[in-house]
Order: sequence, then C-alpha cells, then structure tokens
Amino acid sequence: MTPQAFRVAHPDLFFLDPADPPGANAYLARHRLLADGESIARLEPAGDGNMNCTLRAFTQTRTFILKQARPWVEKYPQFAAPWDRVLREAEFYRLVADHPEVTRFLPKLHAADPESRVLVLEDLGQAGDYTGIYRGDTLAEATVLHLADFLSSLHNAFDGDPHPPQVRNQEMRQLNHAHIFTIPLQADNRLDLDTIQPGLQAAANRLKDSTSYRSEVARLGSEVYLADGPTLLHGDFFPGSLIRTPHGPRVIDPEFCYSGRPEYDVGVFLAHLFLGAQPIELWLALRARYQAPRGFQDRLVHQIAGVEIMRRLIGYAQLPLIWGFQARLALLKLSHDLVLLPDQALAHLPVSP
Repeated sequence: MTPQAFRVAHPDLFFLDPADPPGANAYLARHRLLADGESIARLEPAGDGNMNCTLRAFTQTRTFILKQARPWVEKYPQFAAPWDRVLREAEFYRLVADHPEVTRFLPKLHAADPESRVLVLEDLGQAGDYTGIYRGDTLAEATVLHLADFLSSLHNAFDGDPHPPQVRNQEMRQLNHAHIFTIPLQADNRLDLDTIQPGLQAAANRLKDSTSYRSEVARLGSEVYLADGPTLLHGDFFPGSLIRTPHGPRVIDPEFCYSGRPEYDVGVFLAHLFLGAQPIELWLALRARYQAPRGFQDRLVHQIAGVEIMRRLIGYAQLPLIWGFQARLALLKLSHDLVLLPDQALAHLPVSP
C-alpha cells in the first residue's frame, strides 16, 4: 500500500508527515498533548529506523518524538508489516513501568493512540545511536556494562512471578522469523548480493548448500524464536536500538518484544559485536556482568549469534558495513561454526594481549 492509497482508504486517521507540521499540531492539540500556547515549529527525521515513521517534533520550549506505524515497513514499502506494532511497544513500556531498574534505560511514554497507531515519546537527544561500530568505532567497556545491566534487569524483572506477563506479538515474530531464519537462505530470494559486495553471492550459495546448516537454522527459528518462553525480551537488541546520552546508553524500539528465551536478546547483541569488529574482551565483560535467568544456555546464545550474523550479511536487513569481501567471508564462516559447533566456535578466537 502506498501512502496515497492509505490516505484514501483511511481518510479519518492522522497521517504523520514531516512536511506537515500544521497537521501534527492539530492532531496533538486535538488529543490535548500540547500545553497552552505551544505549537509545533518543525518536524525532522529522528534516526535511521527501518520500520516506522519516526520524527522529532520541535516546539518553542521542548522536543519530543512522534512515532507512527503504517501497514508496511517504512524503509521497504513493498513489505507489509503488522499495523499494531507500536501498540506492542506501548505494551512493553507499560509492563515494565513498575521496574525502575528497567525504565531508567528507556524513554518515557507520554501517550499512545491505538486508532492512528501513534506513540508520543520522550526525546533522548540527538547524539545518535551506536551503529558507528560498523564503520570502525569501538564501544567503551562502560557502555557494554550498562547494556548488560539493562538486559539483566529486563530478563529478571518477572522472575518468580507466579503469573508473569505473556507477550506473544505473533504477527511481528512471524515477520521477523521470515527475514531472519527463512528468506536469507532461500535459493532465490531476489536479493543480488554481488551488488553489495562482489563475490558475496557465491559465498552465500555455499552456505545455503549446507543441509546441516539450513536444518539447524530452521530448527532454531521454529523451536526457539517462535516458541513462547518465560522471559520478557526486547526482541531487537542491536546498536540501532541504542541511543547515546550523557548518562550512558538508552534503549528504544521494543516493538519486536515478546516472551521467550533470554538467549535471543543476548545472542543478537553478540552477533553485532562481531559484525562491528569489537574486541572479544567486550563480550567477555558483558557475559561476566550479565545475570542470567535460570536455565540460560550459552550454546544457544552462540547459535542465535550465528543466525543473526548470517541474516545481516546475506539477508535484506543490511548494515552500513565497511568490511571487504574477506572479512565478510570470515564472518560467514564464523556464522557456520556458531550454529553447528556452538560449544567450540568461540574457544579459538584470539583475546587481545
């Protein structure tokens, strides 16, 4: 669906448009979300998110974030997406509202409009995210320890609760499952990898030809990712969901949240440490600091990391990587080993002197 078709089909719904501050102003005033005499001076994109229209709103005295979901992926309109995804994000914020050890890492949710699928959120600042690691930046150990504290607090927030919340978010998980565990390994997924890096298509085909690898990735998708579990997860814990602030990293975009296995969040982050060529010591520091819930399996962390590396290299959700062919080839080999040899894959990685 195109924006034009959406407006025709839903003429009574608000449509967030960076070129239409008066429209946003009228919408916010109608919902009593502006102070007396306050108005929107301008709107501008807030970050490089893929899924939603996310804008920073400027008034005479403050800024805040407006985020709207449409029935498509904002960056890839050809892909349909669950329209209610920002409502799942709002649900996440409400579930953890009584857990200050979690909420201190999150923006404040000012309002949620289920009709127009709009969130109004605290603006955490314009310092940007941590995707610079794909272009040569190195994370500070203090940053990684803060992130370990967030994951520990989130994953243990409902430990011991006889009736922990169950967030299934099934539509978003089905979408994510397809793009992580299925589409990248399809024989013909209409993605020409050689336009990204010459030679990458042949390397991807060799991985696709491994029956054991494909089978294990499929098992992880169905038996781990799509299976319900006891732990509330962020669901997309990577550098693009982390915001720099003077007080350390903050966490945004929990729209992929669900109740599952905590190894998923940790494994995704481990993958991005590799994709960002971060020192292995940062992973060791995070794992030492992270307080794992009962039943946590490091081998499963390694396998999830392997899948995430693969889908970021040969799937549609590409990253702004500067690495050449040999580096990508080494990462695909690491993905293979993490998935099929999870107990051994990290044992031979060098630790800096």
